[in-house]
Amino acid sequence: MAEAAVGALARGCGALAGICARWPRVVLALALGVALLAGAVVSQRFEMNTDTDALFPADLPWRLTEERMAAAFPQREQVIAVVVDAPTGDAADRAAAGLAAALGRRRDLFRSVQRPDALEFFRRNGLLFLDEAAVRETTERVIAAQPLLGTLAADPSLRGIAAAFGLVLTGVERGEATLGSIAAPLAALAGAAEAAVAGQVAPPDWGRLFTGRAPEPMELRRFVLVQPHLDFSALSPGATAAEAIREAARDLEIPGVRIRMTGEVPMADEEFASVADGAVRNTLLSLGLVALLLWLALRSWRLILPVLATLLLGLLATAAFGAAAIGAFNPLSIAFAVLFIGLGVDFGIQLAVCYREQRQRFDDLAAAIAAAGEVAGPGIALAALAIAGAFLAFLPTEYRGVSELGAIAGFGMLVAALLSLTVLPALLRLTSPPAEAAEVGWARLAPLEAWLARRAWRVTAGLALLALAAAAVLPLLVFDFNPLNLRDPRSEAVATFRDLMGSAETTPNTLSVLAPSLEAAQPLAARLEALPEVARVMTLASFVPEGQPAKLALIQDAADLLGLTLAPPAVAPAPDDAAVAAALAGLAAALRREAGEAGDAPAEDARRLAAALAGLAAEGRGRLAEALLPGLAGTLAQLAEALQAGPVTLAGLPPELARDWVAADGRARIEAWPCNLSDDNAALRRFADAVQSVVPGANGMAISIQASSATIRQAFILAGALGLGWTMLLLLAALRSLRLALLALAPLVLAGLVTLAACALFGPALNLANVIALPLLFGIGVAFDIYFVVAWRAGQRALLPTALTRAVLFSALTTGAAFGTLALSSHPGTASMGVLLAMSLVATLAAVLLALPALLHALAPDHGRCRRDPAMRE
Repeated sequence: MAEAAVGALARGCGALAGICARWPRVVLALALGVALLAGAVVSQRFEMNTDTDALFPADLPWRLTEERMAAAFPQREQVIAVVVDAPTGDAADRAAAGLAAALGRRRDLFRSVQRPDALEFFRRNGLLFLDEAAVRETTERVIAAQPLLGTLAADPSLRGIAAAFGLVLTGVERGEATLGSIAAPLAALAGAAEAAVAGQVAPPDWGRLFTGRAPEPMELRRFVLVQPHLDFSALSPGATAAEAIREAARDLEIPGVRIRMTGEVPMADEEFASVADGAVRNTLLSLGLVALLLWLALRSWRLILPVLATLLLGLLATAAFGAAAIGAFNPLSIAFAVLFIGLGVDFGIQLAVCYREQRQRFDDLAAAIAAAGEVAGPGIALAALAIAGAFLAFLPTEYRGVSELGAIAGFGMLVAALLSLTVLPALLRLTSPPAEAAEVGWARLAPLEAWLARRAWRVTAGLALLALAAAAVLPLLVFDFNPLNLRDPRSEAVATFRDLMGSAETTPNTLSVLAPSLEAAQPLAARLEALPEVARVMTLASFVPEGQPAKLALIQDAADLLGLTLAPPAVAPAPDDAAVAAALAGLAAALRREAGEAGDAPAEDARRLAAALAGLAAEGRGRLAEALLPGLAGTLAQLAEALQAGPVTLAGLPPELARDWVAADGRARIEAWPCNLSDDNAALRRFADAVQSVVPGANGMAISIQASSATIRQAFILAGALGLGWTMLLLLAALRSLRLALLALAPLVLAGLVTLAACALFGPALNLANVIALPLLFGIGVAFDIYFVVAWRAGQRALLPTALTRAVLFSALTTGAAFGTLALSSHPGTASMGVLLAMSLVATLAAVLLALPALLHALAPDHGRCRRDPAMRE
């Protein structure tokens, strides 16, 4: 029955190839029609959907949790976080305000633009969020600066600054103060004045000058949160919005300001751009290597061009199927093209190499093509069905990204096999490759085959020990579920994201919980805060400062003393340049006089400032004003507003703040921060598990990463089991021998174990990108195994010296060339996929060429029949 089944399949493939070879023009006319139809479908219906949320079904539990949070707080979804860093807090404020204003005018690009740290509430009540000691120290320093503040508030110009310093120098002259008491302002103004002389603008930090307190890093950083309109039909949905942000940032022209973007939108855009970067180069390199290997395998352009033409036709037909049957391609399903080229070319190589072998036996071209179809056809058909089954096994999984890829790639494998047995024979008939002058196989491999046959049992035992050793290493295998590690760490969005992760105030690795109400949120927040993995927990109630009475008393004392100082009844009109020049010249003379010949640092800074002021021309004075006056005005206004703080109550919190924490229906958000600020997988898992032990419905990056990773792993496990079962059934149906079927799979299992063991020992770690190499390993390995087992079943006992080995070797090398260039990608995930594919391909090829012959000689010496050469029927 097995001989009848394989024989019928062989005769059918031979007859199909023979008919197509006898009627080549009809076949090619039909192929041209298919190509035109497929081209029309692709041109009209090809779409991309780069929405990564669409890769998973919306009804998964973790996706439902995310959707509930998104529905309650839609303003937090798909946000680009613009991080503004500046040398001073005032410069950061002005840059963030200017950027937000510019972006707010682009309603065509942005749904919303927010500055969460710029609410009047925080400007007025910021001191209340410091501890009492810090409030006391700050207010005391501000009060001590009252004379300087009064002069500057009454005349906020370069003349006023000169007058204020003149008053201090008068006190130094009288012995009431020393230059050391104003050492910080002297150093700061000297630097600003020297920069102005050099043609630069270097603003000092006025807040530090007035308070004497060095700013915290967060005080020099501001955030602008924007929600862009995303175009998911584009490769980078947020690219247009990002370019608008960069353009607005360039127009600010505020010295020393650094503006960066991060968040899921820019990180995804950069990831897609990173994948696309060099794609053309890698594709051309891949095609060049494929062409070279095809030449080495086939030795004739009359063979190579038909194989390539058949491959391109199959690629176009598969793309048309995907566009028509599946719809928009997702970021994973678009990879069908690489898979089709890498795997589909195998069938063409098998037929073409077999044709070369048969051409030595047949003078008639059509007869040689038909014989090649009969000999190679069963292996091609079974391999195509096995690979297609491996891909189609992803259909029932919950990972939509690969389920759609599996549908398209599985269909493509069937198309590639069909075209290899129809269109390729027709093209071979028209190109009429010359007859072969020498044997196509490699006779030099005969001694290796004989050695494997003689020592088959010893080799088999060695292979069993190798499999056991590889299996023993598997517990060391690491699966990196963090998608951040798949992205280019040098890209702006990823580098900024990691920068924010290093701060407890800005880390994005927080988890959120949705409570029925703010009252219900408080006990939950207390339970979460008690967890050792949680650093702090916030709700809307967290914005009501503690210890307000004592802090407000300190602030009120300062306000009573400084009220008229910061808000004088009259402000001097702006001076002209002559008045400014005279004031600066007078200050320079006073500085030189008081510094004298002293050698300490304050005296040196005073002489530096005097020299710079004396050397300032009109344009230099303009640059100095640009450096000093905006920050001065902003700092005076900020001080005046901070001294107007009043009692803060929950009911009095601003609506803009409240809606970020309490939804319209009353549900309240709780946010928890991790103690461990690293992105270590184990730390993220502990944090997520701890929070979910209290509130199973929590959500956030640490949870979604684990949940999506689990969904992906389950998809691959399910698909692997289904694919393995399908292949086993297929082999049993075709070979009618459990032993041969198991022997066909044994090298594949060995190659898989060796590949995973190598990953465990040397890397790379398995991740969400390179794990797709495992089903590819299965597909490639099954195809190669089937070719040899079918030949063995047909009675061929010397496998390595035959043309089949040449076809398998060059097919593997061609596949490796198509996939291997992925290792050159600048995208870490893609590069790791290329490395793992190369490792698995080497292991698979070694298992097929060395392990399988030994296994067959040892365990199936009598499974087969004498080979019936098609030439004997002539």
